[in-house]
Amino acid sequence: MFAPQRREKIMQLLQQSRQIVVKELSRELGVSEGTLRTDLKIMEEEGLLERTHGGAVPPRVKTSLHEQRIPSRSELNHEEKRAIGRRAAELVKQGQCILLDASSTVLELAKALAERDFLTVVTNGLEAAMELGRNPRINVILIGGVLRPGSGTVEGVLGRSILNEVHADVFFTSAEGFTVLEGMTDFSLHEAELKKAMAANAARVVALLDHTKLGRRSIATSVPAKAVHTLVTDPKADRSLLRGLSSLQVLTADNG
Repeated sequence: MFAPQRREKIMQLLQQSRQIVVKELSRELGVSEGTLRTDLKIMEEEGLLERTHGGAVPPRVKTSLHEQRIPSRSELNHEEKRAIGRRAAELVKQGQCILLDASSTVLELAKALAERDFLTVVTNGLEAAMELGRNPRINVILIGGVLRPGSGTVEGVLGRSILNEVHADVFFTSAEGFTVLEGMTDFSLHEAELKKAMAANAARVVALLDHTKLGRRSIATSVPAKAVHTLVTDPKADRSLLRGLSSLQVLTADNG
């Protein structure tokens, strides 16, 4: 079992039992306790769990004196994401066929394109599809697959047959993290596999990443760094990191 598969299995077990024990997990997965401790250390650094003596539990939610609501993905760094979406919309030309993933940042791009004319949009994002579907001049194709519980995301490779018939001009995508070594990375293996198929059927790949995603990594690579043509980010992005991305075009979105 490869590391991404192990770590996804660990997350599934945590969601089911709220606690895992390394010794038991070692027997169940057929890997050494040392390997599992390395997995848990990496996952703790990514904020996915909290290690305990001999195992792990879900991460604790930090609260103040007044109970705080956990913000949704779309609420985190919303101003930066909206600016990035608007900047990315400038790259879209009339008559193009574009692919959109189901990320909250790409949803902001969809909102910026809602009044455009004569576009074909292929997406696995239900919210993006509904946003664009209100415009009769935009042809929206929704990729089939499995609806992720509690989200507006369709994932899995059931939509590969649709993608094989599509020759898109641009694939707009975001991720949990991006590094030069691992490229675009996501927590879900299924989501990563679908994004790989989407990238393979587009002439260009444009990454929409706010500054918090740069230099981070998650479990599974969706798009290698060398396959990304353009990066759209915000002014808070680490300049030294951006200087190391000489192989791709970097655009900065002004959220003023």
